Amino acid sequence: MIGFPLLLIPLAICNIIVFLMPGVSFVTPLMTLTLMSGVAWPVTLSDVLIALGILLLLFEVIKGARPGSKYFMDHLLSLVVFGGAAAEFVMLPQFGTSTFFLLTMLALVDFLSGIALRARRNARGAPAAAPAAKNKRQRDIEAPERQMDPEPAPSVPPAATVAESVLLDRPEPAPHPVDIARTSPEIRSPGLQPNDIAHPSPDSPPR
Repeated sequence: MIGFPLLLIPLAICNIIVFLMPGVSFVTPLMTLTLMSGVAWPVTLSDVLIALGILLLLFEVIKGARPGSKYFMDHLLSLVVFGGAAAEFVMLPQFGTSTFFLLTMLALVDFLSGIALRARRNARGAPAAAPAAKNKRQRDIEAPERQMDPEPAPSVPPAATVAESVLLDRPEPAPHPVDIARTSPEIRSPGLQPNDIAHPSPDSPPR
């Protein structure tokens, strides 16, 4: 069903009626339907063929919108059908009717709608594919650059920074015992100092 032009069916019916049943008229009422308004509507063979062509055109558009369709084959067959119908309408007097003209226009609409659907699908898929290809090319360019870049050498702190940190971490020197003795205050206590014991006062009573 994917590669078969559905609008070929009403056109083939027209050709069968014209060549094999020349006494059948397209405007002869096949039946009469009474509408709710009370009007009697005569249904002719022309009305049936046109309604059939419109329904088949709908199926053709749905078929062309399906993913994975055979675009080239469908377009080619639609073009062949339209070209054959247009040639019969222009060159053969049996097909010079309004019914056949409308069927030919439906074939033209089928061909143009298929092209429009394909162009819209390509335009929608192109922006999505372009960034992917660009990113792939960018990755291919950046990969050799990353391989060629040498590894950075370990950072060495400057000598001034090292010396400053050593001085800051060095503990302060402890004070010398002599300095402690010099700086400590002398507390005089009577009877405890060596001078007082060696040279007693003359006024002090003997022990």
